[in-house]
Amino acid sequence: MGLLDQCEELFKTSNLYEVLGVCKEAPDSEIRRGYYKVSLQVHPDRAPGDQSATTKFQVLGKVYAVLADKEQRAVYDEQGIVDEESVSLDQDRNWEEHWRRLFPKITLQDILDFEKQYKGSDEEVEDLKRVYLQHEGDIDLIMESALCCSYEDEPRVKNILQRAIDAEEVPAYKAFTHESVKKKNIRKRKAEKERKEAEEMQEEMGLNSEDSLVAMIKQRQKAKENGFNSLISDLEAKYCKKPAAGKKGKKK
Repeated sequence: MGLLDQCEELFKTSNLYEVLGVCKEAPDSEIRRGYYKVSLQVHPDRAPGDQSATTKFQVLGKVYAVLADKEQRAVYDEQGIVDEESVSLDQDRNWEEHWRRLFPKITLQDILDFEKQYKGSDEEVEDLKRVYLQHEGDIDLIMESALCCSYEDEPRVKNILQRAIDAEEVPAYKAFTHESVKKKNIRKRKAEKERKEAEEMQEEMGLNSEDSLVAMIKQRQKAKENGFNSLISDLEAKYCKKPAAGKKGKKK
């Protein structure tokens, strides 16, 4: 599967700029900032054991590699295609190491601190309005795309977007204002299932409600005997596969 198809599947858009939450005219510094923000949400340290997050992290690295390269970005802007055979998109590349080279001072605590500062900020409000417009009010897709959000944040997210609608900053999409009860119930059941799984994991590890997320993640990473491999082992298993024959993907 080509990069653009992967973006469509994982981020609900084949537009590389939309994946990073930036506009086409964004300068290099904003491209880098966008990559930083989105990658924090799915960084292996933030979501240990979550293979979907690991895959997203890999794809984000490729998106940034394309947009950070002047020649590749120019080709993408002009023709809407990505050179899948480019060295920068090599499947054997260790994207965790690449990320650490770009952001060498970032620690797990920095990731969690970013989340605390981001929630409720003007930056979050603007990002939520952007994904609201991108997904035309579909709250399922909005919650999947929004940074640092779980289903527990849904009431808060909805309030932010409703205020934006009332202020006529964004249109009132029917998918948002008249969402079906069935869709709400499905999302509620999914949230309850995830909450129960998290509580079971917390109990299994012997952590109480006052323990920080940092402690939980560190304990999970150390618990090899319970099925958690080291971060490096996970990355090697994921990324050290021989790439298939390269193909160029066309932008949708």
